Amino acid sequence: MKVASTLVLVISFASAVSAFGLSNGAKSVLSPTKTGFNMVKPIGINGNRLNTVSLSEATGDAMEVTGGGKNEGGEVAAKGGVDVGLMLYFLFWYVGNYYYNITNKMALKAAGGKTGFPMTISALQLGVGMIYALFLWVAPDARGKPTVTKDDIIKMLPVAFCFMGAHSASVFAMGAGAVSFAQIVKAAEPAFAAVIAQFVYKNPVSKAKWLCLPIVIGGVILASVKELDFAVSALVSACIANLFAAFKGNENKKLMETEGLKDRMGSIGNQFALTTMLGFLMSIPVALFKEGSRLGEFTQIFKTTPALWMNLIASGLWFYGYNELATMTLKKTGAVTQSVANTAKRVIVIVGVALVMGESLNPMKLIGCSIGIGGVFLYSVIDNLVKKKE
Repeated sequence: MKVASTLVLVISFASAVSAFGLSNGAKSVLSPTKTGFNMVKPIGINGNRLNTVSLSEATGDAMEVTGGGKNEGGEVAAKGGVDVGLMLYFLFWYVGNYYYNITNKMALKAAGGKTGFPMTISALQLGVGMIYALFLWVAPDARGKPTVTKDDIIKMLPVAFCFMGAHSASVFAMGAGAVSFAQIVKAAEPAFAAVIAQFVYKNPVSKAKWLCLPIVIGGVILASVKELDFAVSALVSACIANLFAAFKGNENKKLMETEGLKDRMGSIGNQFALTTMLGFLMSIPVALFKEGSRLGEFTQIFKTTPALWMNLIASGLWFYGYNELATMTLKKTGAVTQSVANTAKRVIVIVGVALVMGESLNPMKLIGCSIGIGGVFLYSVIDNLVKKKE
């Protein structure tokens, strides 16, 4: 059992490395990770593997679509075909998000579920991401180190704090209730973003977008009505995560206005690495305050329950990888493509995770989910639609 566990851990790490940072050529990533994603499966509390939906196979047909032209960044796609690198970004982003949600939920269950250690787990997930980011900086030909100053780090603190808060609250929400329910509530993030942007940062939101918000909120309410695993704590935690995420988006815009910061960062990957490191350091005192008195209990479970430590490490790698890839993917695409991609991602994660975890998908929940996510998509593109009519 120990040999098998070690083997799985090595495969998990190797597949994450190949997908999330070390390979400069997109084509070289395709072969090794295809096998990796099939082999890296979440571990159940009883130590057996879960039969998750194979998203790599389900989305593999997309690679055969032909097209051409240029993406938003001006890069020319493969002659007579698609931008293979961009398609791989989408693939790994979706797969990473999907597997993160499953491994995160399994780690939470193994640690005691609703009465377990969500703050400790969320902090350690950021710690796993930090270790991986440091590895990329020291590994040969992996990633150049940033040259940020002390003032740059200080300016990054608000972004890192909001990032940590959003992640921790999301983990709380998924530990308190169904993953699918938490994802549906998190889909209402634009409502929080609109309020924060309008009234805190004085960035006006168009009337058309305001009119879309009742659709989003109404969908979330419908999805909650018949939720079998409904918990007020899950709803509140997901809303807090949305609030932190809204602040993070606005703080990040302010941060990137700092003169010369992009050059000192060196890359998007470095920015996320630094944010993760600072977020981890900030999460330590919060975890100790919230669950420090039960640290001995957590240590014992961690030592004796492979389902906890294996899923915790895997979820940390998946979280770091899919977030970095999401940023890289969205910067290579236009606004409409981003909206479609985010909408499709939520649908895949909500439905896929619910099927794997045996969560309820009653008609009312599906209708509410469809209305809410449809409202989010409309919110994302409504300004462009209005401009075209004018």
